[in-house]
Amino acid sequence: MTSSGRGEDTPAFSQAKFLNGPTMRHILVMTGAGATGLMAIFLVDLADMYFLSLLGEVEVAAAIGYAGSILFFTTSIGIGLAIAATALVSRAIGAGKRDDARRLATNSLIFSGGLAALLGIITWALVPYMLSLLGAEGRAHELATGYLRIVVPSMPVLAVGICASGILRALGDARRAMYITLSGAIVNGLLDPLFIFTLGLGVNGAALASVAARVAVISVAAYGVWYVHRFLDRPDFKSFCSDITPISRIAVLAILTNIATPVGNAYVTAVLAAFGDSAVAGWAVIGRIIPVAFGALFALSGAVGPILGQNFGANQYDRVRRGLTDALIFTVLYTVAVWLILALSHSAIARAFNASADAATLINFFCVWLAPLFGFFGGLYVANAAFNNLGHPHYSTVFNWGRATVGNIPLIYVGAYFFGAVGVLAGNMLGAVLFGASAVIACYRLIDQLAKGKIDTAERPALWRQPLPWPFTRWRNR
Repeated sequence: MTSSGRGEDTPAFSQAKFLNGPTMRHILVMTGAGATGLMAIFLVDLADMYFLSLLGEVEVAAAIGYAGSILFFTTSIGIGLAIAATALVSRAIGAGKRDDARRLATNSLIFSGGLAALLGIITWALVPYMLSLLGAEGRAHELATGYLRIVVPSMPVLAVGICASGILRALGDARRAMYITLSGAIVNGLLDPLFIFTLGLGVNGAALASVAARVAVISVAAYGVWYVHRFLDRPDFKSFCSDITPISRIAVLAILTNIATPVGNAYVTAVLAAFGDSAVAGWAVIGRIIPVAFGALFALSGAVGPILGQNFGANQYDRVRRGLTDALIFTVLYTVAVWLILALSHSAIARAFNASADAATLINFFCVWLAPLFGFFGGLYVANAAFNNLGHPHYSTVFNWGRATVGNIPLIYVGAYFFGAVGVLAGNMLGAVLFGASAVIACYRLIDQLAKGKIDTAERPALWRQPLPWPFTRWRNR
């Protein structure tokens, strides 16, 4: 891409950034920048939960737990749309097709905003029904409905912002991608106490702060992609129509992949609802602890994609394999470190959120016994990023939905029956062990097949004719 005339403020991308140098260094730099922005957002969410807990109503915490399950669903749609943009742009850059990359970036943003707006309208209309399905009742249902009715209309704003962040990562601009999420966290953190306490708006104040944060996100994203990099073309209907197919081929499957996790979490919430609002409140706190504690693993899945995508576009399969291995090494080391911290501080965490006895039991059980198993979630996230950027997003869909259904429902049901609420959490985590390990093995096999030319990457078959990933192929062939 040619320089935009912004001097040193504009990086010159004469060649793809990730084709040379140690892959671990690229992973650490990209993950570090991504984790800074993400963990800032997650810390604000955690603070949000803390502020609301000061109101002294268990129904408030439960309402945020119910609403969080649905917001996780809507955010996952935005992330799925961003995955398509990241994969297509990074591969085009790796192949040296910068004009194609710029066109794909433009059309991906348009596609993301339009689809998110449509899905946002549907979600807004179904909010009360969706909350009832999760088991919300009475005051908790009322509070959660009001919260979501304010936040959900900003869904397209968030989707475009996330998509722009993915484009910046594909360009290798980790710093400005970080600024996007960091700006949202700062705005949310400043407005939360103002709206919740000073203006006395309570839960609705937290919702308004979230909307303001999303406006900040899209503003900073637009500055980075359009003003700094000049990486947007003038919208063209003909080119948009021609790009719908490659964008939607990845985006639809990525959305299906990503919503598997919130669907699985929604099932956990629904089962825990049978044990009372205290159990749901404990789950809500855990839902805020996980992103803060394991934020680097969420950032890793977004960071490793462009690295693998650029090297895949340049046919450097040895670096693709090395990048996957380095990402998994990071996952293991990081998970062990976080587990030690959570195991030593579980009681303090429960006290900080004024957790009731039942809620504290769940928090303590997760921090001490279940936290190390999150490394298998990390392996699944890394494998999904690899599948999406190696042209096989349907592999991600199979493994994520496999975990959310076969690997989730039976184990949660058995755990709830024999061990109560703690059994629900254990069943949820154990499902990730099987599918996380299988996804990693399948990812290595896919890279080997691509390197040996056993899979044609130039033409993608129809969705219903695409090959199943290992180990499903072995089961089918028996």
